[in-house]
Amino acid sequence: MTQQTSTLPLPISPLQAPPQASICIPGSKSLTNRVLLIAAMAKGTTTLSNALFSDDSLYLANALQTLGFSVTLDPENTRITVKGLGGCIPEKQADLFIGNAGTAARFLTAFLTLGNGEYTIDGNSRMRERPIGDLVDTLRQLGAKLEASTPQQSSMVSPPLKITASGLSGGRAEISGMISSQYLSALIMVAPYAQTTVSIEVTTKLNSRPYIDLTLSAMSDFGVEIERDVYKQFIVHPARYTPTRDYPIEADASAASYFFAIPALCGGTIRVENINRNSKQGDISFLDVLSKMGCTVTEFNNSIAVTGADEITGIDMDMCDIPDTAQTLAALAPFATTPTRIRGIASARLKETDRVSATCTELKRIGVRVDEHEDGLTIYPCSEFHPATIQTYNDHRMAMAFSMIGLRQAGIKIENPGCVSKTFPNFFEVLETLK
Repeated sequence: MTQQTSTLPLPISPLQAPPQASICIPGSKSLTNRVLLIAAMAKGTTTLSNALFSDDSLYLANALQTLGFSVTLDPENTRITVKGLGGCIPEKQADLFIGNAGTAARFLTAFLTLGNGEYTIDGNSRMRERPIGDLVDTLRQLGAKLEASTPQQSSMVSPPLKITASGLSGGRAEISGMISSQYLSALIMVAPYAQTTVSIEVTTKLNSRPYIDLTLSAMSDFGVEIERDVYKQFIVHPARYTPTRDYPIEADASAASYFFAIPALCGGTIRVENINRNSKQGDISFLDVLSKMGCTVTEFNNSIAVTGADEITGIDMDMCDIPDTAQTLAALAPFATTPTRIRGIASARLKETDRVSATCTELKRIGVRVDEHEDGLTIYPCSEFHPATIQTYNDHRMAMAFSMIGLRQAGIKIENPGCVSKTFPNFFEVLETLK
């Protein structure tokens, strides 16, 4: 393989033998970004160890710097130090560009309502297509003033956004949970700094619920507990976060899913370090998917190993709570002995690309029979694959998931491999170590 920074399609060479490897994965994107935001609201200094240095996390860290926070980046030692200011935002005016970083867009939108001034948030062309209207509506119910330049109906409002901030009043509000749990995470993280108690009712089924558990766990680590009725109502009283001298970030479970899945395709055993089954990251439950398909999962104190089986079986799986691993399963499915049905991922159509449509298109490109559904797809076993250059749609998960197929099947190339910088910049270097 060449370096992932190349602008040329990257050929993926099949493994010559079943891998036996121990892998280190970068720190969790979801946890890094939550702790960055919470640390900025705490009054004092917090250092994140094993922090993720990727496009998404750097957009948020750089935005905090633009807003006047002291954020020290130490990529060599994977450490980020944040000096929090107790809910205050130093700058009274800022224009923030967050690329296609969904967590940064949603978290900052809520956070900026705590300030005192005028701020804008904008992103790239895809971010300008990704909805944020439900979050905007709920913040308005809580007393915030936000304006969107998009003339669409409320639920489809997208960046750029203008926030005219004078603190968040608080009160009661409602929000839909259908599009993204990041909206709710953003709200409850900033809610302790509202002027009065915040009560949020979720009016629909909540997608990606484990990410809310991750948010609540991070808040608790910084000393703030909230009241809730399962995933229906959340009550946040005025409170203050306490800084943490050293906050370790565990390995990213979504990124780990690709390496957990490789033994299902190629046999052998891969062990991922710095993560365990007690992780609050929802995507750790992808291990249950692999177990159902026939793999063996072995747990250690702070690592997990997956061993492949002679063959894998297709499954029918609702992945509403773990949609970021749907493409990982989709890459395995053509090699299973029976069809695989992936359900509950309609929200994936609103990610970096329409992941349902893109996955179907690229599977068909390599000769796989697949049926597309509104909420997912059905993938059939394939015995004859076509060589192809996989289009990634500038989506890191398309690149990483379809690279796995290339480890088993010759002739696979990955277009725009550099898109993995969004969450896993050295993905292809780590993949190379399996050879």
